[in-house]
Amino acid sequence: MINLSETAASYEMPEGNSRWNRRVGVTIVLTASVVVIAVVLFALNSSTTTIHPPSSDSKYPSGVTNTAEPSGLAPTGATALAGYKLSYLNDFKGTTLDSGWNLFTGIPNGDPGGQFASNHVVVSNGLLQLNAWKDPAYQNRWITGGLCQCQVPITYGAYFIRSRITASGPNEVELLWPKTNTWPPEIDFNETQGLSTSTTSTLHWGAINQIDQRTVTVNMLQWHTWGVIWTPKAITYLVDGQVWGTISNVAEITTVPMTLDFEQLAFCSQHRECPTRPTSMLIDWITEYSPK
Repeated sequence: MINLSETAASYEMPEGNSRWNRRVGVTIVLTASVVVIAVVLFALNSSTTTIHPPSSDSKYPSGVTNTAEPSGLAPTGATALAGYKLSYLNDFKGTTLDSGWNLFTGIPNGDPGGQFASNHVVVSNGLLQLNAWKDPAYQNRWITGGLCQCQVPITYGAYFIRSRITASGPNEVELLWPKTNTWPPEIDFNETQGLSTSTTSTLHWGAINQIDQRTVTVNMLQWHTWGVIWTPKAITYLVDGQVWGTISNVAEITTVPMTLDFEQLAFCSQHRECPTRPTSMLIDWITEYSPK
């Protein structure tokens, strides 16, 4: 059983490194009156729903059993998603990132006590690892990892990410971000908010950042295949082949090219979403699909 809560949340600013700082520049010029209007709109659209999806849905892939893989499942194949063709696969067998990826460095916007560092992202042992730990090079503060597939934007498609976290603490996020860096839109399809017992999806859309957010209860310490399918008519969120959320209001769905991002955020200076021990986001593989 997956318990899904759907709400329209309050106004929210995105976080990130120097690249993210440029991303949010447009939002800080919003006047207080616009923010008030936005909050009112969110309140008017608030709702809470509990649904119980089927135990499986063979239309959507989650991987192929393979005990040689760290997660126990091999990547989804070229014909795994009907109507789509495989456009990218990374099983992280080497020790370096493919071309097209960029590492985050610098202080995340909105978190002056945080820090991205490139050495906190590692490819080894068949995994992409984002690692949060107290780093002596930064006054023994909690330093985190982040990266983006910034050079590979798409307009419409599907992503499947096989991942888990090793502990609660930092906010661990898998998301799509606009190639233009003009925000909104933003599609957060797996955002832990510092928890290990649930995750959220958050769609940011519209000129005043309207929000469509869902929450799913799931053990984030275990391996799962997280998916997002983005079409002109819908955004579908998946976990292990099951649909746990769908956006079907076409007014909310962006048409601008988006890129895949992974990040950890530690808000220790704000006394929230802060690790208590070293923790990692582990990614076994990524598959990406484009419409045929």
